[in-house]
Amino acid sequence: MSTATPAGAPQALTVPEVMAALRLSRSKVYDLIRTNQLRSFCVGRARRIPADAVHTFMNHQLEEDD
Repeated sequence: MSTATPAGAPQALTVPEVMAALRLSRSKVYDLIRTNQLRSFCVGRARRIPADAVHTFMNHQLEEDD
């Protein structure tokens, strides 16, 4: 089975991990989630962002800049 992320890489990221990856503030990450620009899900009270959602967001931003 083939995956888009390297072996051992997390499939779902925490908000602080996304903050570090995108170099954004906590409020900006939650704003992106609230406005459906960044997909996420909750497990109980824990918010998780799929790794592919971060890649999709970045690709969309790059396309807008072109």
